Amino acid sequence: MMKCIKMLRPMLLFTSVVAVILLAACGSETNANSEGDESQATKDKIVFSDLGWNSIRFHNQVAATILEEGYDYQTKVTTASMSIGLKGLQNGDIDVTMEIWGDKMGDAYDEALDDGKVKQVGINFGDTKRGYFVPTYVIEGDEERGIEPMAPDLKSINDLPKYKDVFAKSSNKKGEIIGAPSMWGAAKAFEQKMETYNLSNTFKYVDPGSGTGLNVSLTKAYEAGEPWIGYAYSPSWVLGKYDMTLLEEPEYDKETWEKNYGTAFPDQDVPIAINAELAETAPDAVKVLKNYQTSNKLTNEALVYMNDNDANAKEAATWWMNKHTDIWTEWVPDDVAEEVEKAIK
Repeated sequence: MMKCIKMLRPMLLFTSVVAVILLAACGSETNANSEGDESQATKDKIVFSDLGWNSIRFHNQVAATILEEGYDYQTKVTTASMSIGLKGLQNGDIDVTMEIWGDKMGDAYDEALDDGKVKQVGINFGDTKRGYFVPTYVIEGDEERGIEPMAPDLKSINDLPKYKDVFAKSSNKKGEIIGAPSMWGAAKAFEQKMETYNLSNTFKYVDPGSGTGLNVSLTKAYEAGEPWIGYAYSPSWVLGKYDMTLLEEPEYDKETWEKNYGTAFPDQDVPIAINAELAETAPDAVKVLKNYQTSNKLTNEALVYMNDNDANAKEAATWWMNKHTDIWTEWVPDDVAEEVEKAIK
């Protein structure tokens, strides 16, 4: 019996030592987490929404680069329509939307803010433009290209009828106004404006079929130095690349707009929105997003780079950030800026 007890003593001692080691290891892991370990392994992945256009893709990449390289976050991009993207933002499947176009969401965005599940943290840019555009050389000419003014007194939508022949494809025909593609939200307004402004007698409305069709129509005319009039908007690479003039319309009035779209398109800010819980789970990331601010011009610049260089959003973000260190470094502390700069060189 004594012999068995002696044999058991080393085994019990070994078991006790192992237990102490395991408890110590568990205790240290718990302490690290409770003290807010900032390693990438313990940080949640931040999900951005891709709602289908290049400007939001570009802004996603700028923000993601800063959060990944400066704060050790992992990021992901989820593709969604605007309506599904907003629902994802509300239920937490999406953390960040870098461009909220409120007029395209109806009351849904305001309702999402009111229920507290979504927070607006800042304005990405606010100088957007939409409406009837013509190449500036149509009005002013272009001496360098040998182009004479074609419609020297063209300033507003009311001046168009007297210049119908300038925008006609052949003599004795109506001028052509290239509209917004039928699946776009602006198409309904742009088509109705033909009647509201009594343009149907002198112009015909042309549906370009797609965003690509709209851009090709403008590009072909501009490169050839020909007259063109149609729908354009910013931010976009075409308005970033080409010198265009927005024709005047009556100042925006909500009542008139809702009646017959007989005013200029409403100006709008384009904010950044987050799922409300992100403010608790990633306050440092939210602070960056609150500071994040660009402009229509800066966004257009990135879109032109993407178009002219067949570049993806990540390539454009890297190029833009290297060019504009004076802008984005103001959004973050100096030590974070240094880490990001090293990563994008």
